Amino acid sequence: MVDRAALEEMTEDEVLGFAGDCVDTARRAEADLLRAAFQWAVLHSSDRLDPAERDLPGRERSKLLGGPGVPEVTEFAAAELGARIGRSTFSAAMLIADAQDLVHRHPQLWARVEAGEVKASYACYVVGKTRELEPDEAAYVDARVAESADGRIPWSRFEGLVEGAVAQAAPERAREKEERAQKAVFAKRLRGEAHGMASFLVRADVATIEAIESGFARQADALKESRPDDPDLATDDLRRVRAVLLAATGLDADGDLADVIHVEFVVHTYAGPDAEGVMRLEGHGPVTEEWVRSLLGPRARFTIQPVMDLAGQAPVDGYEVPDRHRRAVHLMTPADIFPFASSTSRSMQVDHTVPYDEGGVTGIGNYGPMTIPHHRIKTHGGWQVQQPFPGIYVWRDPHGAFYVVDHTGTRRVPSAPARRAPMVELWRAPFPIEYAA
Repeated sequence: MVDRAALEEMTEDEVLGFAGDCVDTARRAEADLLRAAFQWAVLHSSDRLDPAERDLPGRERSKLLGGPGVPEVTEFAAAELGARIGRSTFSAAMLIADAQDLVHRHPQLWARVEAGEVKASYACYVVGKTRELEPDEAAYVDARVAESADGRIPWSRFEGLVEGAVAQAAPERAREKEERAQKAVFAKRLRGEAHGMASFLVRADVATIEAIESGFARQADALKESRPDDPDLATDDLRRVRAVLLAATGLDADGDLADVIHVEFVVHTYAGPDAEGVMRLEGHGPVTEEWVRSLLGPRARFTIQPVMDLAGQAPVDGYEVPDRHRRAVHLMTPADIFPFASSTSRSMQVDHTVPYDEGGVTGIGNYGPMTIPHHRIKTHGGWQVQQPFPGIYVWRDPHGAFYVVDHTGTRRVPSAPARRAPMVELWRAPFPIEYAA
């Protein structure tokens, strides 16, 4: 690693050379990570599973991650790899699949990755596009694209090359995809928007979209003629959005939208002297108080719920989780508590951190939301977890690595934490830690 002082002493040629070395180092590291993922798959062959437990409820099974012809791996393997490299279980499973496909199904591409001639990202794109193909079909694509995968052509042209090679390798499959695409019509809201904005996408055949476009254009022109001085309809885009809204609600241009639109938002905010002026719109993200006041205020009806005392929720004498506890858990911990997990669904299972049948209470401080796969991994995969404080989870993977998960995300804990860390004392009972001198 070169420090800033050394960089400041470099000439232009030396800086360029250093930058090139950084790219080469990153490329080698990406190839090494794929090698590690492949070896992890080898070590977690389905042969290591106990046949006597394979069919028991919730137990680990074998799973095909890569394409046809690739060996299956144990189902929980991706969770351990993902946590160690700071990725979700799904992302680690895709890394394993990419590595297996490259080694078993794309030997020419893999050879160029190992030689440092092709970026791992290019290779992984190819194997992702060919995962459904049979081994001989994948080999055809491998031979067609391996030479051009080294960046000699722009990315857009490379995408086109891969798409064409996949279609040529399996023309009947390509036609099946076209037929499925014709049926895959939808009209839905998109995710990932911010700053109080969102998008609604309609996907249909070209003729239908042309008809929709023409209809909204006519409606927008009518709005321009009927309300030329309305500042909310000052641009063509604003008029088109209003045309879509009117068509969806069945109102005419002068109707009161509040009479027909019933939309429910959950807005989390803080009151009092410590208020920060920013609220969280559930399912969307942070918005300012001014946005809520100016945009939602004139258009929405509000129901104000009382403040929920998260810490004061009385436990219950039973296994079932009361609804009020589920609401409190969601407010305290809205995301899956497994290391580096990403789900924020309200439908996740609420797990007892300490199992109920082992003395765990049904109450705040002993709950954690998890998806079903992560719940199974926690129960049967050799992982351990404690909740020293409500909403703070300390995990240990089967190989002894520690992770802390809280509302800010996941952090890896050093294997020998310093004595000054106050939480360490709370972790010692179920999984002892050796302290640094």
